[in-house]
Parts: sequence; structure tokens; C-alpha cells
Amino acid sequence: MAFEPRKVYMVSGGMTKFRKSNFNEDFRLNVKKSLDYALKDASIGIRDIDGSVSAYFSDHLQGQLIAGAMSNDFIGLAGKPSKRIEGGGATGGLAFQTAYEEIASGNMDTCLVYGFENMSHVGTWRGNDIIALGSDANFDYPLGGFYTAYYALMATRHMHEFGTTEEQMARISVKNHRNAMHNPYAQAPMDITVEDVLNSPVVSTPLKMLDICLMSDGAACAILASEDAVKSFSSKPVLIRSIGSSSDTMRLADRPFGDVPLLPNENSQMYKGLKYPGVHSFRAGRLAAKMAYERAGIKNPEKEIDFAELYDAYTSAEIQAYEDMGFCPYGQGGKFIEDGRSMLGGDIPVNMEGGLQASGHAIGATGIMQAVYAFWQLQGSIQKHMGNGKLQVKNPSRGLIHSHAGTGAYEAVTIMEGV
Repeated sequence: MAFEPRKVYMVSGGMTKFRKSNFNEDFRLNVKKSLDYALKDASIGIRDIDGSVSAYFSDHLQGQLIAGAMSNDFIGLAGKPSKRIEGGGATGGLAFQTAYEEIASGNMDTCLVYGFENMSHVGTWRGNDIIALGSDANFDYPLGGFYTAYYALMATRHMHEFGTTEEQMARISVKNHRNAMHNPYAQAPMDITVEDVLNSPVVSTPLKMLDICLMSDGAACAILASEDAVKSFSSKPVLIRSIGSSSDTMRLADRPFGDVPLLPNENSQMYKGLKYPGVHSFRAGRLAAKMAYERAGIKNPEKEIDFAELYDAYTSAEIQAYEDMGFCPYGQGGKFIEDGRSMLGGDIPVNMEGGLQASGHAIGATGIMQAVYAFWQLQGSIQKHMGNGKLQVKNPSRGLIHSHAGTGAYEAVTIMEGV
């Protein structure tokens, strides 16, 4: 007899402002600040929480082992089930899905998922050095494998394969930084132009300073509940319709060429002659999307997704994600942004609050931050939480959140729906 998972809802969320803080800031206090906001917004007490999932990327960045257990103790959940999830840049998104699984399986009726990172404990160079350990430490890392170099390599291949331009990538940065000007939680709101991005210092060709997200400190949390429990906590919950995840080889050089995994709105003739994934795209992202779409019954993501929160640590990665999610065919991601299709008011608004580029990337918190923004969008409560409604998508019914780790070693896609 097949197992039928229970329905899972998000009932509240909160976050701190992502920023560069001082060395002595306590990650536990950031977790508590985000949780206090979420509890107050939904009139939930800490005693109503059955257990938790914590998310943080690096013990090195916190300067503390078992930081999740310390946070759990600090917020008053000691004695209840808890586990820590780590998955590189996808840490928060994978933790959110783990909390979903706790409720869908019947293990809990309410589950808190929270993520955090304090990256200011180390300098920029050391931070990049730690992040580089998310590549193969025996092969890529000794060869100088900083992630900006990996993404520059992939962006260059995408440009060669499909004709993507630096100007198109710059448009991602402009969109996201301008969106963030209406987001009080964002780290880097800026009214910039394409020329500003193109004229910013080159980090690794073709990526420039304004093509790359900032290291951030901050925390975010989400409270999930079963269908029975949700009635006690929220008059306007959001259904977590489906989840999907996948993985790939750690090393780019190990990725095999083959046929493109087709999404429900595609056919084999679209990619005749294109071998995949190479290094221009992310097979795991596409497979995670395929799983989430199939479980949600989505036949055409271009028409059935109203907005998306996509991983954009690099501007090139957002363009690649447009294609991996099936918002447009491979090779048309640059045109997707150039035509304004991912702008607020476009076909599928993407990263309305600023994305990682401008909101920030406190790694363990990032995927949960995306879930909170999606939750507020689907509730229609952007005005309430941000103090203005300029980033509110008009009448959304379905949103997608996308987390990504390494060069695509882990990927997670979650579909959320208003009820």
C-alpha cells in the first residue's frame, strides 16, 4: 500500500536584516529575533512547536561546533527533536524541505526550521577560502578553486554556446539591486545601471564585482504545520504543494554529456544536437524542478508559476536557472531578462526582493529567507511586512523557490501555493 504524505502548510516566517555585522554578534540572538517575529505574527507560542531543523553552512564561519544545538537551547526548544542540515549554498532550502518531510511523514504536527550564518567572523579572502572547501578538496581546491572562477568558467561557456552577453548578465544585477530598494531587510539596495555593472572591477572574466553577491550575516525562520494543526495558528496559511531535489558530481570535469532531461513543457526536438549538461547548465537543478513539477501536476511552468525566488549568487546563475526551471528554453535565458520577462510585472517576476545579489547571502538562512518572501507574496502581505507594497506580485497563486549548492552538487526546488 503506497504511503500518502500529509499536507503541509507554512503558517509564519521571520528574518533579520542581512548585513555585515561586527565580529561579536551572536548567531543565537539572530535566530531568536527572526523567531520572535514569526511567533508574534501568527500568535504561536514556543510550546506549540514539536521540534526543529537548523541550517548553517560552516562550523568555521560560526567558530562553534554543534551551533544548531546551541541555538535550539537558546530559543527554548531543548528536550524536543532537532537536527542540523548542511548542503552548501542549498543548506536553507534543503532544511526547509526536511521540515516539510517531518510533518508530511506524521513525525510532527508543527516544525520550526531556522537558518543562520555569521560570515563577518572572517575576512573576505578567508570566507572565500572556506566556501571553496565546498569543492573537491583533493582535486579542485588545490588548483585555486575559488567559486567565482568556477562560475566565470560556466558563464563563459554559456556565452560561447548560446550567445549570452555581459550586458544581459548585468541586467540581472540592475533588476535585483533596484528591487531591493523597497526591501528594508536587504543588505545592498542600489539604483544602478547596466554601465555601472560593466564598469565595476573585474573579479574573474566575465564576472565583475556587481555580478557577485555579498557575504552576509543574518537569520531566517519558517513555521510549518499539518492540516489539522494549521487551523489553530493561521487564517491565511500557504500550502507547500511539492518538493523536488537532486544532486550531481562534485567535479565539473566528471559530468557526462547526454540528452537534456525534458521538463513537461518541452520535447526532444527543442534540443536536437545539444549535449547536456556540459558546464553551461545544472542538471541537478533541472531534475529537481522536474520532480517538483510532476508532484504538483504542473504541465507548463512558463504559464503556471506566478513568481520565483531563484539562486543568484552570480548574475550568470540566475540566467542559467531560468532555463533549468523551464521558464524558457536553453539558450534563451539572456533574452528572458532582456525582454523584461523576469521583472516585477513581467511574465514570471524573479527575485522581487533583491535575491542573493542584493538581499544578501547568509548561507544557512538564504533558502529559508526565500521561503519567507514567497510566503508573504502568496499571503498578499508584502505591504504589512515591508512597510510598502511596491514588491507585491499581483494576485499570485503559485510560487517557486530554488536552492543551489556548489556548482550544482545539490539542488532543491519547492512549489508553494496560496489557499
